[in-house]
This record gives sequence, structure tokens and C-alpha cells, in this order.
Amino acid sequence: MKSAVETLNPTRVRLTVEVPFEELKDSLDAAYKKINQQVTVKGFRKGKIPARVIDQRFGRGAVLEEAVNDALPKFYTEAVNEGELNVLGQPEVDITELKDGELLTFTAEVDIRPTIEIPDYSGIEVEVDAVEVTDEDIEKSVEQLRERFASTSPVERAAEDGDVVTIDLEAKVDGEVLEDGVAEGVSYTIGSGELLDGIDDAVKGLEAGGEATFASELKGGSAAGKEAAVTVKVTQVAKRELPELDDEFAQLASEFDTLEELKADSRKRLENMKQYDQATQAQERVLDKLLELVEVPVPEKLLEDEVNTRKHNLEHHQLGQMGLNLEQYLEIQGKTVEEFDAETREAAIKGIKTQFVLDELVSKEKLNVSQEELTEHLMRRAASSGMSPDQFAQAVVQGGQVPMLVGEVARGKALAVVVEAATVKDTNGEVVDLDDEEDETVEAASEEAAEASGDDEKSEA
Repeated sequence: MKSAVETLNPTRVRLTVEVPFEELKDSLDAAYKKINQQVTVKGFRKGKIPARVIDQRFGRGAVLEEAVNDALPKFYTEAVNEGELNVLGQPEVDITELKDGELLTFTAEVDIRPTIEIPDYSGIEVEVDAVEVTDEDIEKSVEQLRERFASTSPVERAAEDGDVVTIDLEAKVDGEVLEDGVAEGVSYTIGSGELLDGIDDAVKGLEAGGEATFASELKGGSAAGKEAAVTVKVTQVAKRELPELDDEFAQLASEFDTLEELKADSRKRLENMKQYDQATQAQERVLDKLLELVEVPVPEKLLEDEVNTRKHNLEHHQLGQMGLNLEQYLEIQGKTVEEFDAETREAAIKGIKTQFVLDELVSKEKLNVSQEELTEHLMRRAASSGMSPDQFAQAVVQGGQVPMLVGEVARGKALAVVVEAATVKDTNGEVVDLDDEEDETVEAASEEAAEASGDDEKSEA
């Protein structure tokens, strides 16, 4: 076999492959054997029909077609390996010549990973938010905890802001009650904004047994986005009572003995959260700076596949679970189809570039993924997916996605290397040292790389 590579553009090549006919022998034998098992000829036992009889009865062309279809993947792979190509997706194959007993020639056009030069990234500088926890932040955190321990007691009066009402709901569109528009015994805190627009004004002033009808645009369900006439009936009004903020509350709501100890712990937790957010912000901004430094051509077919994948996932998974279609989603977001398409394409381009650049860094920095790192990443992914580690691991293995997880971890480590080399300052002008959050940084970077590259890896061959 002989092969030649022609570069069509930085991300696409054409392979020309010539195969001497003798190298097709195994595939021809397999073709005769396969046809033997599929046909019957009077006077011959099944599977024992001579090749000359098959040629006479069914045509030599059918045999050649079967043999070539069997042989093409093997010779294509050999040509790819011979050319040391890093291919993406499936090739477009064209048989240019087939001379029985002499020669098979075919071409294969396929996308390839572009050659990327990683420049010196040690000069990258980014600014991130400063880690500042105010007394107001502490008070808000403690107040949220206090809300969780609130108690309610029924009252015989009209409902007011902050009360918890038990209500029955019935939604009609064009005078017809919706199949999924009836709910009973719903608990709702007036002023929380957790249900329908207009419901607060409707229930305020109602006592148990009172009802009102108001107009509201439905946010989900079979009539999402449509205007509905909603009838609400109050079956109970209850007053919320918050516990006193004292040492007794601290002992009730936490493992601490005093309110001051509880507040000190809240401060520490908020600082840790803001440090984590700061590290994630640093990763995102360093990545953006890195991508600005690198010239990354994007294969058009890969981009098209990625855009379609993102749209499909949004429409058939995320929006489907919310009871929305794309048109309703765009209306809620206040976006046109053109704006949505442009944003999706931009995100897809960034995702592909991110994967290419970080994968090149993995190679350049000779980064490896240990079993321990892979296991830790798998457990975190399992937790975020709501599955047990064993269930998630089994799904990953069965789906052949172990290489994808390894890639996520490796890209996370590559981004961590760049972040470590960059200068990160906060809005106060102070240099931020992310070493204390190294483990979290690596994992957050891994998740960012996985999210940015999306399903790009699944589009590759």
C-alpha cells in the first residue's frame, strides 16, 4: 500500500491511497464467505458454493463491493498512522479507481487537529475580585439559617406579608382548566416570589376560606408562556415565628455553644467560598488571556457538529425538563434566534479552542494523570450527577468514557500550570496566592475545561 497526504487547509487533509490487488486477498476471501452464508444455490450445500459460481450467479461486482467495504477501514487507518495524523471525526471517502486483479485507489478527506504553537504564557496578568467578608454578609448568613428554623402557627386573620398560606390553585387558559393546572395543599410564603407573578397581591388580605382570581403568565407546564386566569383559594393562614438570636439558637442550629462562635464559623465558611470563587475566576480569566495569545484554527465540520450538539442538548434535555421549547426559552431570555445562534457558535468555538490548547499543553508539559487523581475526579463527577461512585463508574466504563474523564483531569492540570505561572491580583492591587487552594484549583480547572470543551471529544474519531 502507498499513501500520500495533501494539506487542504490547516485543519483538513486529503489522503490518496493505492492498494495492490493482492493486498485485498483476505477481504475477498471474507466477502465470498459472507455471501456463501447469505445465499443458496441449487446443487450446492449452504456455505460450500464455489467462488466461480458466486461470480456467475451474483456477479463479480457484488463480491468486489463487499471486499472493498471490508478493506477500506483497515487501509484508511494504516494511511492515517503512516502520515502521523491526528484525525477528527469520520472521513469522506471516494473510490477513484478499482481495477479487478490490479489496483484499488481511493481518497479520504478528513479534519485534523491543527498544529498549535504555545507561546510563553508566564507574562499573563489578570485581576480578580478581592476576598472580603463584611459584617453585613455575616448577618445575612445567620439570618438565612434563622429562617430555616422558623416555626409556624395557624392564625385566624387575613394573610399578610411573610405569612405561610396553604392554598389550592386552578389555572385556566381560554376558559379551559389545564390538565396540569390544578394543585392542592400548596404551602407558600407570601413575598417569597417562588410561585406565580401576581399571587402575592391576590392572597394578601384573604382569610382561610377566601379566594381570588388573577392573571399570570405561566412559567412551566403544558401552557408555558401563555396568559392564564388563576384561581387561588386559601385554606389556612399561618404566622412565621423566628427564633431569638442568642446562644440557645446557636446550640439549636449548629454544633457551637455561643452565637459569637456561630458567627465566627459563618465568616470562615464565607471566606472559603469567596476564595474558591476567586480561584475559579482566576482560572476563567487566565484561560481567556491564554486563548488570546494562541492562533487556533477551528475545523468547520467539528464546529458544525458541536453547535448542533449544544442545541440538541438544550432543546431535548434542559428545556424538556423545564417544560419549555426553544421559542418559549428565547422569549423568556429576550433573545432573537439570530442572537442565540451567534452566542451558541461563539461558545462552541471557545470550547473547541480550549480543548485544543489545553491538550497541547498537556503534551508540552508532559502531564500525566494518576489513578488517584482519576478516582477523585470520578467521585466528584458522581456526586454532581446524583449517582453513587459505583453507579457512575459503571456508566463511564460501559459508555467508553474513561478516556474523556482522563482528558478532563489532564486539561485541568494544564490550566493549573498556566494559572500558577500567571500574575493574579485582586481589585485592591494585592497579589493573590492560590497555592493554599491548589487541590480545589486543579479540580475546578478540570471541571471548567470539561464544560468549555463540552462534547467536542465525543465528536472525534
